[in-house]
Amino acid sequence: MLFSAYNITDYDRSLFVGYASMLVAFSLVFVGIRNYRDKYNDGVVSFGKAFKIGIMIVLIASTIYVIAWLIAYFYFIPDYLEKYSAKMLDKLKAGGASQIEIDNKTKEMENFAKMYKNPFFNAMMTYVEILPVGLIVTLISSLILKRKTAKKLNR
Repeated sequence: MLFSAYNITDYDRSLFVGYASMLVAFSLVFVGIRNYRDKYNDGVVSFGKAFKIGIMIVLIASTIYVIAWLIAYFYFIPDYLEKYSAKMLDKLKAGGASQIEIDNKTKEMENFAKMYKNPFFNAMMTYVEILPVGLIVTLISSLILKRKTAKKLNR
């Protein structure tokens, strides 16, 4: 998926697909918490413990995502931001933006591109992209799966 980003022509659709993919991938947070609760803890898990399990899954998955993006960006698609910037400026022009707006956006994108070449900044921006999605999924999963007492079996 990372490598398909290079030839994107519809950035709005790819943004939707990207976040939908993150949600699907983070569905494993729900599975991980449920498995812990049902298989290893006699059907009981507090919100706090469920959240800790979920956030650890999210941190591991997010770190793998960030590493994959850094490799893809720096070794395979180092001109990604230039192409993205050009598309965004074309979109502004087509939308009838004034020359001042276009100039301001151009300067803003140039500054961001300079900062994005720093691997640390790049990694932090990539974490900012993915971690909020994982946090929301973890919170929802923890709320749904918390259980204070073991479920009684009907016999």
